[in-house]
Amino acid sequence: MELDPKIPGGPIDQKWDRYKFDLKLVNPANKRKFNILVVGSGLAGGAAAATLAELGYGVDCFCYQDSPRRAHSISAQGGINASKNYQNDGDSDYRLFYDTIKGGDYRSREANVYRLAQVSGNIIDQCVAQGVPFAREYGGLLANRSFGGAQVSRTFYARGQTGQQLLLGAYSALSRQIALGKVKMHTRTEMLDLVVKDGRARGIVVRDMVTGEVRSYAGDAVILATGGYSNVFYLSTNAKGCNVTAAYRAYKRGAAFANPCYTQIHPTCIPVTGEHQSKLTLMSESLRNDGRIWVPTDADDNRKPDAIPPEDRDYYLERRYPSFGNLVPRDVASRAAKLVCDEGRGVGDTGLGVYLDFESAIGRLGEDAIREKYGNLFHMYEKITAENPYQVPMRIYPALHYTMGGLWVDYNLESNIGGLFVLGEANFSDHGANRLGASALMQGLADGYFIAPATVGDFLAREGANNVGTESQGFKSAETEVNEKIKRLLNIKGERTADSFHRELGKIVWEHCGMGRNEAGLKKALEEIPKVRDEFWKNLKVLPTRNDQVNQTLEMAGRVADFLEFAEVMVTDALNRAESCGGHFREESQTEEGEALRDDENYAYVAAWEHAGVDDPPVLHKEPLTFEQVSLTQRSYK
Repeated sequence: MELDPKIPGGPIDQKWDRYKFDLKLVNPANKRKFNILVVGSGLAGGAAAATLAELGYGVDCFCYQDSPRRAHSISAQGGINASKNYQNDGDSDYRLFYDTIKGGDYRSREANVYRLAQVSGNIIDQCVAQGVPFAREYGGLLANRSFGGAQVSRTFYARGQTGQQLLLGAYSALSRQIALGKVKMHTRTEMLDLVVKDGRARGIVVRDMVTGEVRSYAGDAVILATGGYSNVFYLSTNAKGCNVTAAYRAYKRGAAFANPCYTQIHPTCIPVTGEHQSKLTLMSESLRNDGRIWVPTDADDNRKPDAIPPEDRDYYLERRYPSFGNLVPRDVASRAAKLVCDEGRGVGDTGLGVYLDFESAIGRLGEDAIREKYGNLFHMYEKITAENPYQVPMRIYPALHYTMGGLWVDYNLESNIGGLFVLGEANFSDHGANRLGASALMQGLADGYFIAPATVGDFLAREGANNVGTESQGFKSAETEVNEKIKRLLNIKGERTADSFHRELGKIVWEHCGMGRNEAGLKKALEEIPKVRDEFWKNLKVLPTRNDQVNQTLEMAGRVADFLEFAEVMVTDALNRAESCGGHFREESQTEEGEALRDDENYAYVAAWEHAGVDDPPVLHKEPLTFEQVSLTQRSYK
């Protein structure tokens, strides 16, 4: 496997503009001759489908939801970063670039990250033009707030509903192209395989989730924008439908999977309350602008929070990180919360929680001001916990939220399979070992609106149309494999549900590949995961045992089957990377103060894994990371 990142030469602030000028173009009259398949209709996929259709290409867009509006991008709360410097507080493209590189613990490509910072301002202009209702100051100017890992205010927001409003903007653009007939929208349709011939992606195999029909689509290029794989842990902030299937099936067809062990734990989530839960709920990082995080100083202090005076409270983030305080990056805040809970100072019935307190902010700004900023978040918290956060502190604890790993892509966002482009959270390219808050929406829209439309066009101009149709043997063989797997799932007729296996897998990977990881635990996980997978294929129960109607247990079974295989790849990557960096915390590799300790001499590379068979370990390929703009130093937020 050859990994060529195709990073252009020249000064970093000129790379993208020069490179974009050198990309080949497709004549407007020829664009209608090409058809592009876009899998996923969230911010990255919806933006890409709408933009490519606006340019004149034919587009087929697929999503498993009943509407593109239900893509998981809608759940993003806090905001989107852009280096507009509207606050005149020292922001710039370079500062956003530097903060992102540092926040990712120096494990991302400089060129990709700088390009992201460069186009970030264009995203805001695009969304304002679409009518996205960003918060504004009294005079009408766009408002900003701060997020973790930055000392400037660069986050644009729409209360606690930013993802929803941005998705509606992308959906409006997509709907326009659907109405014009330039985009064919395929809802309730799940991608189950990628067809590859002669090193080029030729199309996909999908299942109609209403009728059960398996069919194929050929395209001149394929774009995957299918999100991340946090649900491998079972309990996460992701929607229950989020899965790794599309990316993993591409991996099994030859696409390299990069840095799968880079998973993000979000520090502000509503704590787990019991075995009955099937998912967790995020409380936006934006709350850390005005909320102060603390625990009792004394582990034996069982008083109610309002009865504990300030001198008996430990505002541990403000104490440990005075420069950034409560706005340290997510991986740092999450480990700090775990540490105080491990010391026995956690709050709530389980002891796995810390307080997020707005008493000071309400006293300083008034309850109405806090309600205006965070009203929907406070309402959601009260509905779930039956506690009024205007009167008592929120209880929060870290939970799985985002994945920085994903399919390997080059500077064009093209995988090692020709014609297969991967956008947004589904690729690995921009965030290194830890994503800064409010940067997911930025990456998804940058990839979809501004980068992929240019690089996909270059591919089509160079390689021409796909000459392999759905009647070819490659498509027929892929359809047969998909149908055989469906039949196998239906014919097991065991005693356990897919959900029970998923929960069992989640406990294993959370225990051994979660916030803290060590060699012994990771090796134990690699022993336990195959046992769960073997039991799955012997004792799975899918009801009803039919594929000619809506069958959600069948859908879940297929996704869990992929999680049971993918989990081994993720844990193998975590075992191989015997350093700590960002969200990947190897307990054997930490500073005296308990911070992540990198090993730049041995691990300054992208780990790209090649599939070698379900029962065989994946093959490691390395893309060295070089740093010309920033110096590799130990991260400090003190």
